Amino acid sequence: MRAVVLNEYGGPEVLTIADVAEPRPGPEDIVVEIRATALNRADVLQRMGLYPGPPMEHEIPGLEFAGTVVDAGDRVIGVGEGDEVMGIVGGGSYADRIAVHHRQVMAVPDTVPLADATAIPEVFLTAWDALVRQGGLTSGRRALVHAGASGVGTAATQIATAIGASVAVTASAAKHDVCRAQGADLVIDYRSTDFADAISGWTDGEGVDVVLDVVGGEYLNRNIASLRVGGTVVQVGVMDPSPPTFALGALLPKRATLVGTVLRARPLEEKIALTRQFAREVLPLFDHGPLRPVIDSRYPLEQVGAAHERMESNANAGKILVDISGS
Repeated sequence: MRAVVLNEYGGPEVLTIADVAEPRPGPEDIVVEIRATALNRADVLQRMGLYPGPPMEHEIPGLEFAGTVVDAGDRVIGVGEGDEVMGIVGGGSYADRIAVHHRQVMAVPDTVPLADATAIPEVFLTAWDALVRQGGLTSGRRALVHAGASGVGTAATQIATAIGASVAVTASAAKHDVCRAQGADLVIDYRSTDFADAISGWTDGEGVDVVLDVVGGEYLNRNIASLRVGGTVVQVGVMDPSPPTFALGALLPKRATLVGTVLRARPLEEKIALTRQFAREVLPLFDHGPLRPVIDSRYPLEQVGAAHERMESNANAGKILVDISGS
């Protein structure tokens, strides 16, 4: 089968399509013929040699997929050949096929085309886990979401709106309309406005309950300043590589919580538990409510390098997809 392999690290040019052995299912695994995968910042970091993936015979990037089940192990229940599924993995989805534990996948919503469904798992699971499960966001509370036009940002805004919370986002001016379309109550141009000042004005000095941040660096000071007493900052990424410095004492009067989290490094059991809970509590909102994947662009597998270039340019609003079968 075809797969994008990393034989070396560097720029998009190191992404090489090669012929590799097809995966075989273990007793509790299914094999999925992948219709499409999607880009995440972790893929770019892995390509650069800064975020290694799990051990595998060939290093194949890719954290999410949507496709059709073509094989199943002897102990698989609840899913079978021909089913359309989607899910997250530690790596390996830049390929024609992938083997994955059967409880780590979810059914594709009836209202979402299979080719678009790969825009759901990574960003919606990340946003929901960060905002709701770890950040405690509920109806009537407020959130600040950075990089509001990114995949995680658009998903987080939709989730916050769906549960009845208010949400402010930061984004460049060119992407404000995209953010408003997801339901953002306040959109802040981070290039021209201090977001901490904007949040203070928006909340009458009270602050937000949760900050969802993918930037890091010098944002940390202002994230703490933007919190209400008892609030939480959930750090799900670090786009700014500079070491953050902030007054540790600022946490104390806020009685604030600072949480660092990733999905990729979690044990299989945790990923399964998160996936099953998401499937029960959130997935129905794609069929019967306000959630939908936000797609910026899509590329054939042969142009995966161009897809990486678009992500690195920060030009995208929503998810960048890579078509595999049918490309």
